[in-house]
Amino acid sequence: SCSYQRFASCYRCFYKLQPQLTRSIYDQFISQLQSSIKEEIQEVKNEGNLEGLFNSLDKIVEEAKDREEPAWRPSGIPEEDVRSALVPYLLKHRSYLLKVLGEKEEENRKVAESVLAGRDRIAELQQLIQARRQAWQ
Repeated sequence: SCSYQRFASCYRCFYKLQPQLTRSIYDQFISQLQSSIKEEIQEVKNEGNLEGLFNSLDKIVEEAKDREEPAWRPSGIPEEDVRSALVPYLLKHRSYLLKVLGEKEEENRKVAESVLAGRDRIAELQQLIQARRQAWQ
């Protein structure tokens, strides 16, 4: 799209009068455009720390070469992607909660047994007190 012929056709009158000067202007324009683009790219690279990011991306790619399992890729359906990421976490959390629940139920069962044993002991002591009171009277 930036060919000399296209440039010359845009400035046809000038090209007809001085073709070498038109060629020189075109060359200068292209070189300045290229240097300007390179400067802009360098500026974007510097501002975004792209070099460091590209290096870390290269490192990730190198590490991934040794893997045998395929990498995760989004399906394009956000609901399924979120579900595929959340379900394993939620299942793991559920199993943890069930484990904690079991521990708490066991703890509660032991506490209930000790409360019942305490009540039985209180009932025995009340009977003993009642029996001694009657014996004393």
